[in-house]
Amino acid sequence: MPILRPEEIRAMSKEERRKKLNELRAELMRLRTMVKAGGTVENPARIRELRRAIARILTIEREEELGIRPPEKGRKRGKR
Repeated sequence: MPILRPEEIRAMSKEERRKKLNELRAELMRLRTMVKAGGTVENPARIRELRRAIARILTIEREEELGIRPPEKGRKRGKR
């Protein structure tokens, strides 16, 4: 599964985001259980990717809740 980009997350509806969040959390729980049980994980970096994807989704949901959005890339703030 590729990394979720913020633009992709923003393009999703709230229901799609919630569904994706639940899927990611379930997969993370499964991988953590495998590690705790002494097993090996096929891709250990996947745990990190999942944590970051979950954080991205939650951050974007919070931004929408507060009505804020980060500045666009390449946009200048003004003279310094």
